[in-house]
Amino acid sequence: MKTTRATAYLAALALGLGSLAACAPSTPGTPAGDSSSADAADLSSPAEKSGTITMLTKFAAPEYAPYFEAVVAAYEKENPDVTIDLQQVGDQPYKDKIRVLSASKELPDIYFSWAGDFANKFVRAGLAADLSGELAPDTEWGGTFAPAALEAFATDGKYYGVPINLDAKYLAYSEAAFDKAGVDAVPATFAELLDACGKLTDAGYTPIAFGNQYGWPAIHYMTQLNAFNVAPDTLAKDYNPASGEFTDAGYVTALAQMKSLSDACFNDGVNGLSHEVAQANLMSGKAAMQYIEIVEFPTLVGEDVDPAFKDNWSFFRLPPADDAAGSTTTLTGAPDGFMVNQGSENPALALDFLKFMTNMDNATKLTTDIGWLSPVEGAAEKAGSFPQLQEGLKDIGTADDFAIWLDTVVNADVAAAYLAGVQGLLDESQTPEDVMKSVQKAAADAKKSVG
Repeated sequence: MKTTRATAYLAALALGLGSLAACAPSTPGTPAGDSSSADAADLSSPAEKSGTITMLTKFAAPEYAPYFEAVVAAYEKENPDVTIDLQQVGDQPYKDKIRVLSASKELPDIYFSWAGDFANKFVRAGLAADLSGELAPDTEWGGTFAPAALEAFATDGKYYGVPINLDAKYLAYSEAAFDKAGVDAVPATFAELLDACGKLTDAGYTPIAFGNQYGWPAIHYMTQLNAFNVAPDTLAKDYNPASGEFTDAGYVTALAQMKSLSDACFNDGVNGLSHEVAQANLMSGKAAMQYIEIVEFPTLVGEDVDPAFKDNWSFFRLPPADDAAGSTTTLTGAPDGFMVNQGSENPALALDFLKFMTNMDNATKLTTDIGWLSPVEGAAEKAGSFPQLQEGLKDIGTADDFAIWLDTVVNADVAAAYLAGVQGLLDESQTPEDVMKSVQKAAADAKKSVG
């Protein structure tokens, strides 16, 4: 999500969750604390729904918190003998709190997680319950979710996280700007995108509004470009901290493409401009495109948006090069999710609440109340959301899989090297080769740390 992709986040992740690997012993070839070897949590439906469970989220912001409060209240009303201790904090307080709770093995019964290595740290440490018996795609409950959302929280064929929302990256564009510049069709290849940028520049537009003040917007580009240019098996190996090397030539190609976008498409001073200011340039008609998350789509149809833009925009995926060596059908994005504490005293009740939170009624409310897309299939259509959001959900459904945000799927030190390196690439203080040397060093250090 937007405001979490900052240097402070990466530092906290490296210092805090890095301690999870020490929570349990490991043997060669076995992740530390692999929950497959721990006593399995009893997830059978509780005969009587009673007791207290704790839940920790990072959704304390006033636009999000009421939704979770309402779901908890509704569950408690249906189950009067159940008490849910809901604790909601912001992004940074969550990172601080989850670090302390993880180290002391005092995690709540249900806790938030990003997909990728953030979630896998809990799995390796034996702190996440294996939910496969209830959540696998061929189960009654698991079958209600978009398959790519479930796979984002899968590790070694087992399912550990319940996806709560869907998010993905698209190039939103002004139809008026494309018409004025003579861009007759959305670009289908990377070369066509660069060509469109030239036409838009000639027509007086900033082709792609870009603000990289906090680093994460560039990381999102790199997530997709890496997926396009590096074979999936190689990505999987390199994104695993125990085996990452990052020596494939596709990584340099991806960075070179990022530099091409910077030269042909972006506004000047990107590292000093916020994402939100860049977005204002799109909505005001100064820029023609912006690479945004689908959770930002509601911003583009807000009450204060100029109708000239609000009623005349669409979106498309960042296109691959003709000679892309990786997957051209993978889509950058990932769901947020919740995990169940392996050490919970009431795991079945915790799972029952998560089933309630992801039933069709509550999945629909997720869209109507806060504008998020639910991974529960059919929820967005039932919510009657605006056309671009519904089309986005359909497109997400066609993705073979997600390219999970680079800053959460890899080791935190590797992510930090990428973040700093790409900022250097954009201000021309580093070359693609320079960036990859730093990433390779971080990967080597990460490999030593997981032993």
